Amino acid sequence: MTMTQGMELLLLIVIQLIYVPLLTLRTITMVKNMKVRAAAFGFMEALIYVFGLAIVFTGERSILQMVVYALGFSLGLFAGVFVEQKLAIGYTSFHVNINHQNPELVTVLRERGYGVTAFDGYGKESQRVRLDILTQRKHEKKLMDLILSYEPDAFIVAYEPKMFRGGYMTQLMQSRMMAAERDLL
Repeated sequence: MTMTQGMELLLLIVIQLIYVPLLTLRTITMVKNMKVRAAAFGFMEALIYVFGLAIVFTGERSILQMVVYALGFSLGLFAGVFVEQKLAIGYTSFHVNINHQNPELVTVLRERGYGVTAFDGYGKESQRVRLDILTQRKHEKKLMDLILSYEPDAFIVAYEPKMFRGGYMTQLMQSRMMAAERDLL
């Protein structure tokens, strides 16, 4: 293998380590209806994709180049998942079921800026309390740790809402956006 071939193989891995995380970000921004960001990520993704394929399909077209291209893609998937987890774009809705009223937990959650709605419900054998909590994805672990510190036996279901309207979180986001706009002026 020549120096040029070795550089091409290394370049293929680097290209995939950039391309696949961009693909991940484009997909996430599309799902979250962030049109401009999705288009920008898509443009960069296509440009890098074509560049990488040009390397693979010109010259020798060696099996080694194709394997390295595929290896770079799989390494890029790892990088894409890592980037997505660090950015944590969006919100998570927690449904927390506990066996009794816990006003202390509700107060602490609200003091820390979480919107909380409490419901009384009836399980198979007892009365339950359900807390609905909406948070930014980047705060999931903090919220989970806080809930479990007060209610270690809580039953918790978390999911990503596609959209939401009204309520405490919407008001909070609108006031933050207006404050940010004032800061820009």
